[in-house]
Amino acid sequence: MKKLFFVVILLLSSQCFARDLNDALQNIESEWASVYYNTPKSEQGPAYIQLLEKTERLVRQYPNAAEPIFWQAVLKASYADQQDAFSALHGINEARDLLLKAIKINPKTMAGSAYVTLGTLYSMAPAWPVSFGDDDAAQHLLETALKINPDGIDANYFYGEFLLRHNRAVDAVIYFEKACAAPVRTEQPYADNQLKEEARLALKNAQERKISGEKTLFLSFFNSAP
Repeated sequence: MKKLFFVVILLLSSQCFARDLNDALQNIESEWASVYYNTPKSEQGPAYIQLLEKTERLVRQYPNAAEPIFWQAVLKASYADQQDAFSALHGINEARDLLLKAIKINPKTMAGSAYVTLGTLYSMAPAWPVSFGDDDAAQHLLETALKINPDGIDANYFYGEFLLRHNRAVDAVIYFEKACAAPVRTEQPYADNQLKEEARLALKNAQERKISGEKTLFLSFFNSAP
């Protein structure tokens, strides 16, 4: 009887643990999305720092959970856009290492979003010897994300962006269409709805590029930049 009671207590505790963690993660996601999409660029830096401190406390509270580490990486990468070149390079290196750590804990972290973010970092970072940028690695990581979550908004959108940057507009259209049709995740509705809107704009851009046959690499990068 005592053993049964102990098991019940453990189950209830784990459910509370999961609920508390999920609630905290949803709050971080909502705050990040609000900063990224709604806050003026000049005011984003301090907001990211404050949110990063909150996320780091969550990482200490749940050291074996991959999701807080994932958000810590996202915030470091987001904040890098507000920093000088040297600090930004340091930030994206830290973000890369955190994503690798999250994936090691759980390869399917955030339904493949860790691979999406890592692949995007490899795609956008400068190449060696300045940084770790590598298009082949980026493509592999983004395709891994699609294997984990073939119908995901972010997996399809960012793979479409990757293809568009490499002048593959015809292929990019397929993935932007899938991103537009993808269901919004209940755990991060705000960011997903914003991303679906970006996917609709990217789809229009890719369709126009496909029709025009534009092959200029500079324009490809420029048009796909946020």
